[in-house]
Amino acid sequence: MTTSLILIPGFWLGGWAWDDVVAALPDELDVHAPTLPGVEPGAERAGITRADHVRAVTDLVDSLEGDVVLVGHSGGGALVGEVVDQRPDRVRRAIYVDSGPLVEGAAIDASATEEAEVPLPSWEEFAAQGSSIEGIDDAGLAEFRRRAVPHPAEVVRGAVHVGDPRRFDVPATAICSSIPAEMLKTMANGGPPFHTELGDLHDLTYVDLPTGHWPMFSRPKDLAVAIAEAARS
Repeated sequence: MTTSLILIPGFWLGGWAWDDVVAALPDELDVHAPTLPGVEPGAERAGITRADHVRAVTDLVDSLEGDVVLVGHSGGGALVGEVVDQRPDRVRRAIYVDSGPLVEGAAIDASATEEAEVPLPSWEEFAAQGSSIEGIDDAGLAEFRRRAVPHPAEVVRGAVHVGDPRRFDVPATAICSSIPAEMLKTMANGGPPFHTELGDLHDLTYVDLPTGHWPMFSRPKDLAVAIAEAARS
């Protein structure tokens, strides 16, 4: 039976962000890398909500047959957590890349005040936030900034909604790139700074892939190997 792999990028990125990873994934996987509503170049971003993004992914899950494995990077991890909550009987494994599912009511950045869209921060601002660009060369950084688009503000500040306890039974893998697994384990219990539900999952595997926050740009082939191994498990 074919396994469908859905790759959800973090903020400011479309499905293109996974291109080098997709190229290195085995042919046995049916790979989907969607660009979410409002994150297309030139798209209208005002009024796009977290619910719109959750719906886009659940609709994709519903359109597929067989096993589904969800992969979420950064802000896409919280989205994966919400989709697992809505489709716990359809998702065979969730893979969180430098990310994790969030608790009910949490937001990626509840303080975002932009009316319609949040622009890509500077590299210095990312560094101050703890988001490392380690491993990405100058050409890669230039391409990242050229192709990135502002993210819908209501998605950035919107609260996560989860409530089905079956979400904790879905097996998961945490691929740890900018935070080592041993450190993440100490932060995985729902409190600040991450407000994650990783510590509540009943079947969680940690995988270290040391690099910066964007391993799809800095170590795409190694990330593909880690995702494929997790998808087979």
